[in-house]
Amino acid sequence: MIPASLSPLGNHLWQSTVCAAVAWLLVFKLKKNRAAVRYWIWLAASLKFLVPFSLLMSLGTRLAWSTASGIARPAFSFVAKQIGQPFSIPAQQFPIAAVLPVSGSAPVLLFLVWFCGFAISVLLWLRSWRRIRRAACSATPLPLNLPIPAMSSNVRLEPGIAGIRKPILLLPEGVTDHLTVAQFEAVIAHELCHFRRRDNLTAALHMIVEVIFWFYPLVWWIRGRLIEERERACDEEVLRGGGEPQAYAEGILNVCRFYLESPSFGMSGVTGSDLKRRIQEIVSRRIAHDLDLGRKLILAAAGTVLVACPVVIGILNAPPARAQAEIVSPHKPTFEVATVKPNRSGDTYWQGTPFKGPRYTARNATLRNLISAAYGYPEARIPGGPAWMDSNRYDIEAKVEGQPDRHGFALMFQSLLEDRFQLRVHTETRESSLYALVVARSGLKLGPHLAQADNRTCSEGAPPVPGCGGFRFGPAGLTVEYTRFGILANALTRMVGRSVVDETGLNGRYDLKLEVMPTPDEPLADSIINALREQAGLQLQSRKNPVEVLVIDSASKPGEN
Repeated sequence: MIPASLSPLGNHLWQSTVCAAVAWLLVFKLKKNRAAVRYWIWLAASLKFLVPFSLLMSLGTRLAWSTASGIARPAFSFVAKQIGQPFSIPAQQFPIAAVLPVSGSAPVLLFLVWFCGFAISVLLWLRSWRRIRRAACSATPLPLNLPIPAMSSNVRLEPGIAGIRKPILLLPEGVTDHLTVAQFEAVIAHELCHFRRRDNLTAALHMIVEVIFWFYPLVWWIRGRLIEERERACDEEVLRGGGEPQAYAEGILNVCRFYLESPSFGMSGVTGSDLKRRIQEIVSRRIAHDLDLGRKLILAAAGTVLVACPVVIGILNAPPARAQAEIVSPHKPTFEVATVKPNRSGDTYWQGTPFKGPRYTARNATLRNLISAAYGYPEARIPGGPAWMDSNRYDIEAKVEGQPDRHGFALMFQSLLEDRFQLRVHTETRESSLYALVVARSGLKLGPHLAQADNRTCSEGAPPVPGCGGFRFGPAGLTVEYTRFGILANALTRMVGRSVVDETGLNGRYDLKLEVMPTPDEPLADSIINALREQAGLQLQSRKNPVEVLVIDSASKPGEN
């Protein structure tokens, strides 16, 4: 199973592999066309490793926020989300311990292994670069009247283009002693093709991919394809420019016979790729066709789809654009009468009645408690705000005419907070650590509540509510009466300090009593997690996923009333 912290990397590699497969299909379709086209296709597949689709999806999300707050999201958005996150495995299929040491140590260990490979790759590149630099520094100018400086070196490397910003043609001393004039001119023409194509620059870009993703065999396979198509593209240009095939082929073979192959890092030579196949194609004057209109359209469509798809997925999966203008709306209903008073009792628990008329009462509640109840977000997903939001406590009495539904009551409560506390909020999506509440491998150790016909409902945000039981947490432990696991997840969010989502798949109501005994060596959150697993057959599975949060932009202390 992929650790949650590595899931983004798994998604990125999966998506890049799909892009490489598409590139292979395009290259196969264009096998009779010019090698330069196939080279650029493989280079695009390589550079995809440096551009995660998540960046384009994020762009799509921002476009969705900025263009329209009410963009309809069809059923396709669910499929798009699954494509975007192929490693989102249902928690019930792979239950693991709530607090696994491997979940924290495995990413660190894997990072150390990656860093070792990264460091070795960089050292190999530096060694090759220094070798080329020494050859260039000891070289002497040659009067060949070429577009770039030509230098003669005493190092027995094959002819090649060295450098990116200020490239030079590096020739071994005495090269003309082993090549005829026609062969020499053909080899020089080949190297000038590398110069015009900026092959050293594109090779350096792929080298960055290799250094970062050294552990992934696909990038090394792509490297072979790049070298192959790069050399074939230069061969085609030499022959199209009037080069004599026989002399050109003999020149390449003589270079291979008398000189060492240039280092793959930082220098484009003449002897790369499959020499036997290249020589056969050169001698046979293999004809490479230009792209016709149909193939140009195929390439354009493939490129557009690969770029547009993640942007569209981001738009379709953007969270509802409840921007500040929507959340702070003058059209929200209001309470008929409402009072907000400070509570200085010193208690640490708050209590609120359910959202149903004609009255709402909250006792000893912080502003963050109230925001959670009004907007329906767990407190762990309400970042921001001044420090007094979690220390100052308030009592609220509110009265409304009629019998509004829960949603209408929540809107009234939001209006009250926006008016009395000058509350301003907005939503956004952030990468966040959370827990998934699942049934443990040992199975559920709870029986359903016996009063199944009882129609009582429990408040999601309060300790004991008359007629409901609710949640009680004290020195003896945690007691939960007649509740659904979704409500339990919200309560656990406040207790363990991290968002908890219900993924048990169980819809019944249950009674739960845990003996929780925190110690200096075991914090309260860990005690609750262990008690859930051992006493209730429930466990909290650690994850890191994008979640929607309600960000506090500003808030002010209310006046006395």
